[in-house]
Amino acid sequence: MQRVLERAHGGERRAQAELVEDLHPRIEKMALYFGHRCGVDADDLRQEAWIAILEMLPRLDLSVGTPEQHLLKRAKWRILDSIRFQRRRQHLALEDGLSESVKGVYFDPRPDFDLPRLMQELTAIQKRILRALMEGYTWREVGDIVGCTSANVAYHVRKIREVYLFQNEE
Repeated sequence: MQRVLERAHGGERRAQAELVEDLHPRIEKMALYFGHRCGVDADDLRQEAWIAILEMLPRLDLSVGTPEQHLLKRAKWRILDSIRFQRRRQHLALEDGLSESVKGVYFDPRPDFDLPRLMQELTAIQKRILRALMEGYTWREVGDIVGCTSANVAYHVRKIREVYLFQNEE
């Protein structure tokens, strides 16, 4: 399995296909279990799990721990994040339009906004977090990419919002 992971990590398509074949039964069981327990379509969860694995594969550190377990953990996180997102969206009243966590924050996209100035005022880690969030990663995934917890990501997002709002006031 280690050789297959090394080759797949290097981008070899045949090795990636072997890895998918090796992990298929576990991903299938995971998707079916969470789909049944949470009332979510298992096919959607399976797809999310594979996306997580294939996105993580090029960035995977093969020298630490058990890479196969790390990929499976990443797949499980993506499945749980997907379930959480689907539940939040399902329970959101149509007239609300926004979740509670976003209601208090108002962003007015102005044509005269100075994005380069905003980027200058952010720290290096805040820039990396902002970039990853804009690419569509969840806070948990951003934390793994940057090397911090999702709580740290939340802290930095608050700081980014403060800088943005301060610039809007000027």
